[in-house]
Amino acid sequence: MKTPIFTGAATAIVTPFRGNTIDFDKMAELIDIQYKNGISCIVVCGTTGENATQPITEHEELVKFCVQHTAGRMKIVAGVGSNDTMTSVRLATSAKASGADGILMVTPYYNKTSQRGLVQHFSTVADRVEIPMILYNVPGRTGIGLTADTYKILSKHPNINGIK
Repeated sequence: MKTPIFTGAATAIVTPFRGNTIDFDKMAELIDIQYKNGISCIVVCGTTGENATQPITEHEELVKFCVQHTAGRMKIVAGVGSNDTMTSVRLATSAKASGADGILMVTPYYNKTSQRGLVQHFSTVADRVEIPMILYNVPGRTGIGLTADTYKILSKHPNINGIK
């Protein structure tokens, strides 16, 4: 059995903005509220956190900020999902370099690939970045879902740690 990235509850946190930029003071406040209420993990830059609409540099800056602000008080899981595999590799590499504890990767939206294509998409990221990955299956939002057989194949990868 694989070691879980976290135990307890995780919050898929929003990304607060002021004008056209991230409001880092408000982000710190939101993180601190989560910590004070017993949350074990923050999921940053997931779909709730505007991942699909963020420029890569903004995404990377936000993950780094969250890791630094939590200072080990909570685990950080960074959303790295994209419909472009190499963008997910870059985001995963950056998340690991920033000190994130794990990554969350949604099925590629818009591109309706085969199950074999999904295995290749997730495996490419998991092969290139040694960080625990949680698969995120939300077909109502992405237009494609993972099957039980695909889960079975992906579960054998040492870096694929769980599913949401």
